[in-house]
Amino acid sequence: MPTSPSRPSRRAALLLAGGIAALAFALDQATKFWVEATLELGEQIEVLPPVLYWRHHLNPGAAFSMGTDHTWIFTLIQAAVLLFTLWYSRRLGGSWLWAAALGGLAGGVAGNLTDRLFRPPSLVQGSFEQFGQGHVVDFIAVPHFAVFNIADSFIVCSIIALCAMMLFGLNPDGTRATKKAQDEPARDQAPAPEDTTE
Repeated sequence: MPTSPSRPSRRAALLLAGGIAALAFALDQATKFWVEATLELGEQIEVLPPVLYWRHHLNPGAAFSMGTDHTWIFTLIQAAVLLFTLWYSRRLGGSWLWAAALGGLAGGVAGNLTDRLFRPPSLVQGSFEQFGQGHVVDFIAVPHFAVFNIADSFIVCSIIALCAMMLFGLNPDGTRATKKAQDEPARDQAPAPEDTTE
């Protein structure tokens, strides 16, 4: 079945997803290295006061520093999400939106997972003393909210987009769930056979 000009082929969708994943990962890691090289831990600089600041923060847990004593659990969860996203991507083809969202999710999760695996205390002086327990570098601070990073932004935006597409019935292949239901034969509308018995 040929792909319409407005819908990507499977190859084009995978290339888009891979490109966005690579972009998200590169932006995330580059900004984290910049923060580590520029700011002392805990240091804060004004960007757009009073709504936006850069603040060097290390997070061993999840959002709002929850679960700081169970870092390895978040490492396993992130690894599972990344593997599932890569596995689910095989269904891509026909929807630019699904390709972009899955790519953003994969890149964001990969960025934070890299911190868990390769930043202290997971990797200290070349040895994995506490493997999978690295602290994530956060730096985007807004009032009355958690400090987060580029990877978190891609993850949240991608999940919102995926939920919206599932809610409105848009499938990864570009079809719509409601249209499939409309195309099915209307069995209930078939006329009932006449009763010829007397």
